[in-house]
Amino acid sequence: MTDTSQTTLRSELRIARSALKGLRDDLITDAFAFRPLPPRRIDGPVVSRLPDRFRESSRWLPHATLTAFACFLMLAGYEFESERGGSGLAAALLTGIPLVTVLFRPVGGWWLSLAAGFLGGAAGHAFSEWPWTATGFVSHVVVMAVVAGRTRPRVAAEMWLLTTLLGVGFASMDPWQESDGLAMSVVSFLVLLAVVLVRGWRETQQKVVEQVAVTEVERSRRTVLEERTTIARELHDVVAHHMSVIAIQAEAAPYRVDDPPAELTRSFAIIRENAVAALTELRRVLGVVRADNPDAFTDSAPEAPQPTLATLDSLLANVRDTGAVVDKVVTGAVRTLPQGVELSAYRIVQEGLSNALRHAPGADIRVEIGYVLSGLGLRVVNGPATVEIRPSHGAGHGVLGMRERVSMLAGEMTAEPTAEGGYEVTAFIPVAAEPKPEPDAYPDVKPDVKPEVKPGPVSAVEASDTTPGDPV
Repeated sequence: MTDTSQTTLRSELRIARSALKGLRDDLITDAFAFRPLPPRRIDGPVVSRLPDRFRESSRWLPHATLTAFACFLMLAGYEFESERGGSGLAAALLTGIPLVTVLFRPVGGWWLSLAAGFLGGAAGHAFSEWPWTATGFVSHVVVMAVVAGRTRPRVAAEMWLLTTLLGVGFASMDPWQESDGLAMSVVSFLVLLAVVLVRGWRETQQKVVEQVAVTEVERSRRTVLEERTTIARELHDVVAHHMSVIAIQAEAAPYRVDDPPAELTRSFAIIRENAVAALTELRRVLGVVRADNPDAFTDSAPEAPQPTLATLDSLLANVRDTGAVVDKVVTGAVRTLPQGVELSAYRIVQEGLSNALRHAPGADIRVEIGYVLSGLGLRVVNGPATVEIRPSHGAGHGVLGMRERVSMLAGEMTAEPTAEGGYEVTAFIPVAAEPKPEPDAYPDVKPDVKPEVKPGPVSAVEASDTTPGDPV
């Protein structure tokens, strides 16, 4: 025997051993293990509409249906075989016992059904059909369908193969006897194929739903990270400006007093060093945040100052140029707010207007800004769309960005449809009361005396961080 023939033989033996092992694991090992049919889910589109008492009872609907069907087949088999002179009691038992067993021990119930077919074939002419009784034929097909719906497709193929071999065996033993083995083979093949295809389709749909849910979560997470990156880029200008002012004032303060104490000079030097270090760390952290795409948030005019509520009129004018009707209402005493609050409020109104133009074209828009002692209130509301809504290809997570900005400032926000069919976004950003001005710490210094500032590293900081909007 050549080496090629030996290799082929070994491969065939390996395949045969693997097939026999799979057959043993699927149909023999723990064949009668207790695996009850699980209750039906009650969150389906039809069952969820039922009353509570019927919804709970519907969990056991498959069990009740299969049991009732088994009783029906037992009665039908008893009467059918008794009228034709067969053994009605045997037909009833061989029909009903496998169907009831498959509810709790699926593979074991199939073995009982196959044994019923073997006993029917061995009994010869004890029944009107051979080797399956009329009701046993239906019972065996139903048993195989139930087992195939609860196991993997390979088990369905193995059950069909053994069932077909049983029919072929009896047909070869008595070729002159009319047999229903061929009918069993064809019908069971079609039923098992349908069950396997339906189950595969349902599993695929479930995986698609799970994947969509995972994708939606990842998209939301990515949107939040992108929004935080944008916020970090915008707030860098605000924080860098204040830190630069602290560094400059700390360096200049000792020169505003004649012969300042050494402790005071050292304290101001420490303040300046900490401010410069904070600016360096701020630049480094922002660089890490923008490392993946440093040009993702580059503005058309990078040296322009960050927008505030004072520049909101230009934004509303741009929206009105699109044909939309936009009203602006301001209540309370207008005052200057911290730059971070002004910037976030502007972005929230901007996103609210964008959502209204995208999802409700032609609708009237109203922007309300309320200044109160404890903070700033915002409201952007629009009516229903008056023209056809074009499909949007965006991620649809603008509300997430607004919530991120509001939560960053310890505020509250709601976004929900209105009773008129429009949409409303409301937000409240708390703002601490402005502290009272402190008395002059250097009353003896004449106002016309100009301090002399020593050159130092702060000049580099000042040059790189004091200009609002300067990109890092």
